[in-house]
Amino acid sequence: MCITVFVWQAHPLYPLLLLLNRDEYHNRPTKPLAWWENGEILGGRDGLAGGTWLACSRDGRVAFLTNVRELRSVPQAKTRGDLVVRFLESKKGPMEFAEEVLGEAQQYNGFNLIMADLCSMTMVYVTNRPKEDNISVSKVSPGIHVLSNATLDSPWPKAQRLGHSFRNLLDRCGEGELSLKEMAEKLMRDTAKDDESVLPHIYPLEWEYQLSSIFVDAETPRVQGRYGTRSTSALCVKANGEVSFYEIHLDNNLWEEKTVSFQTDKTM
Repeated sequence: MCITVFVWQAHPLYPLLLLLNRDEYHNRPTKPLAWWENGEILGGRDGLAGGTWLACSRDGRVAFLTNVRELRSVPQAKTRGDLVVRFLESKKGPMEFAEEVLGEAQQYNGFNLIMADLCSMTMVYVTNRPKEDNISVSKVSPGIHVLSNATLDSPWPKAQRLGHSFRNLLDRCGEGELSLKEMAEKLMRDTAKDDESVLPHIYPLEWEYQLSSIFVDAETPRVQGRYGTRSTSALCVKANGEVSFYEIHLDNNLWEEKTVSFQTDKTM
């Protein structure tokens, strides 16, 4: 489970600015923010399946993913985080890659995938669990968007809270530069939970209540143990192609921070 809020082509300084919380079991192996072995992909990495929830590439491509909250699962499903990796490693544009995903989407458990090519200023959203019963692909319009564990911009209470807080912060800051660390601290550490009456009622109520905060921290009776927000990421791209990627992640019960900045290889 994850939640992300982002502004796309609607800020005077940043064509893309996003914040993302990754929720996972605390004992699941995870690699923190770093350049991968080939030196072309930057992001954290799932140490178990090898995929990622958010990453970018030197040639100005960004992709991020959330799981869909659902009860059923696909037997022997492919790892969803690999979709992000495949897009960043491919030479295909977001729409072309999304069409490729359509042909295999039912081999995965529910996912929401957003891909952006910052050189062509194209962003595409694809999900295999749309509100209707058909796989959905669409271009993402300029503006502020929130993606949680339902379709893009679904009005889940915590998604609405995050979107509202994000919009207010952008309004207060105007056209000035933003501190990724400060934004992450102010917006993504919110532990407020929702009343049971407004929860989506997919999982058992007690579990949904624990998941209803933006920052999740929950003890589970399962063998996996503690579950919650393992990392908070903030990524911004300036019009000149400068990328800054901030991450604070939980490592052996200690929070560790890292920021990586670089210039994309291609002109926007």
